[in-house]
Amino acid sequence: MKIAFIGLGIMGRPMALNLLRGGHELTVWARRAESMQPLLDAGARAAASPAAAAAGQDLVISMVADAPDVREVMLGAQGVAQGAASGLVAVDMSTIAPSAARKIAEDLAAHGIDFIDAPVSGGEVGAIAGNLSIMAGGSDAAFARAEPAFACMGKNVVHVGESGAGQVTKAANQIVTGMGVLAVAEAFAFASKNGVDRAKVREALLGGFANSRILENHGQRMLDRNFKPGFKSWMHEKDLNIVMQTAHELGLYLPGSAMAGQMFAAMVGSGLGEEDSIAVLKLLEGLSGQA
Repeated sequence: MKIAFIGLGIMGRPMALNLLRGGHELTVWARRAESMQPLLDAGARAAASPAAAAAGQDLVISMVADAPDVREVMLGAQGVAQGAASGLVAVDMSTIAPSAARKIAEDLAAHGIDFIDAPVSGGEVGAIAGNLSIMAGGSDAAFARAEPAFACMGKNVVHVGESGAGQVTKAANQIVTGMGVLAVAEAFAFASKNGVDRAKVREALLGGFANSRILENHGQRMLDRNFKPGFKSWMHEKDLNIVMQTAHELGLYLPGSAMAGQMFAAMVGSGLGEEDSIAVLKLLEGLSGQA
């Protein structure tokens, strides 16, 4: 399959590499030329713009920061819609608001382009391993055409529903992971303040109903003080802002999400925005006199 990949950051670069390893013919574009170099070294072709990248492709995938960036690369003056032939399938794997995804789908349809919102979960580790969880929203026909590409990047690929459904699912994921990371950090801070070994507490909790992948994976990283970003704190703040924006639109009461969002906002305000979201432990320690 001929695929264009737009956006080669911490997640996009390994995802694009996995498409090459899967045997797909790849064209890439990124705002920073140096971001493209690892893909060019691996056999990809560079494009001068998203429009140029889209020309002659079967599929275009974007992985950028937020809704304005998606709209720019898809529908801007040098966007995908300017270079694509009618019938192209465009996939955005960024995390944006469901309402923004639906509007982009509508606007691309006017150009004869099918759109899938397909955000991911699994962080940089999952992107490198090619075992991301992919949550897709769009038509059955468009999903079927994109599925071979999804298989190179993810192991748990679910077609959730129509346009926007993927982003709703990702927002739900961020609710669970945001509050989950905060819960583990609070449990560890509580244990330490009581003079109890965090590692032993984690070991005990893993054997009961408190067990979770967050406790298993992120809990160990907290114990190791490994705050290297796989998913940066500012990104989790952004995602929970999407949750709360959507909740306000629907008149939905989500107190836990609001609290978790405020904690990540405090991290950004405290200079921890570029660290992994598990660095919320450091914020709690500082506020509790444990730093």
